[in-house]
Amino acid sequence: MTITKDMSIMEVVTKYPDTVPVFMESGMGCIGCAAAHFENIEQGASAHGIDIDKLMEGLNSVVEQ
Repeated sequence: MTITKDMSIMEVVTKYPDTVPVFMESGMGCIGCAAAHFENIEQGASAHGIDIDKLMEGLNSVVEQ
């Protein structure tokens, strides 16, 4: 399964725990914050000024392993 930017952050972290370091290294250190429960990846990346395409590439590379 490919991770998409409209998936919720917690959905991805729950299904793919190995993605946590990718989120953290990209600057999204709020994996445990309340917003992570309702924001999708694109919303979270936008709020933190993160390049969404680069983040998606990193997340999907973990899932593909």
